[in-house]
Amino acid sequence: MFMMKSSLVATIVLALSLVRGASALPAKRDGGVSDPQVLNFALTLEHLEATFYKKGLEQFSDADFKHAGYPDWARGRLSQIRDHEATHVEFLTTALQAAGAQAVKECEYNFAMTDVNAFVNLAGILEEVGTTAYTGGAQLIASKDYLTAAASILAVEARHQAWIHSAAQHGSAWSTAFQTALGPDQVYTLAAPFIKSCPAGNAALLPPLTAGPALAVAPTGSSAGKIRAGRPATLAFAAPAASTPLFAAFISGLATPIFVPLQNGKDVAVPQGLKGFVFVVVTSDGGKINAATTVAGPAIVDFMYDSSGTVV
Repeated sequence: MFMMKSSLVATIVLALSLVRGASALPAKRDGGVSDPQVLNFALTLEHLEATFYKKGLEQFSDADFKHAGYPDWARGRLSQIRDHEATHVEFLTTALQAAGAQAVKECEYNFAMTDVNAFVNLAGILEEVGTTAYTGGAQLIASKDYLTAAASILAVEARHQAWIHSAAQHGSAWSTAFQTALGPDQVYTLAAPFIKSCPAGNAALLPPLTAGPALAVAPTGSSAGKIRAGRPATLAFAAPAASTPLFAAFISGLATPIFVPLQNGKDVAVPQGLKGFVFVVVTSDGGKINAATTVAGPAIVDFMYDSSGTVV
């Protein structure tokens, strides 16, 4: 208990020192998004993650983890991640309030956690989404002090994802040499399915956000339930009324997205060589991804690979 209180005090002190060192909080980048909006968007994701771990660890006991085949220490590590996410919530909330800004409140969520494996798998996905959000959001932050704080959180989120994907799931701790960066709308599209409702005042504190139409990616035919690079996949989404050529854009790291034409309006040949977490967006343009060209997505696909580089 003493350690928990000490950690909370340290978090508050750090947040207050951050505010004192930063320039005026309402600073904006050229795009018109203010630092309070960016920090509140980060806080929205941290609320989601903190609640996810809290509920999951309340739902599944040590015995449940053991029955699912996980070592004794796995649940303990996830408990530490839960505490980190709660600390991130407290830190961002304190920083915003100390600077005279309002902080978004926790929403109501819907996490489909039928068993321990589903919980651990979703944990890895949420950590990857959070990491892409902080990476993509860096360019929106005007204050160097807030940017440093966001980078500090980003590094820990990346460690969370790496531990889950490797130690807990026996996969790779990274995808490629570079982390994928997604924009706020793309991140919100990935997070929205888990959000049932939010307090009425939250939306006004966030940057303008639009969740894209849902996209699901599934293997075509019999592929043991996994999507494989170099094999066909089927995309499920609400097709636009106009008959226009559509493309699946595969986004990984800082590489130029790979655009593949859809066949029969829904089928795609998954490119060779994809590894780790890859994001898929259906577009109406074979070379650009933006709000105007996005038809559906993104969706996240995991091409997990082992230490020899072989996709498993």
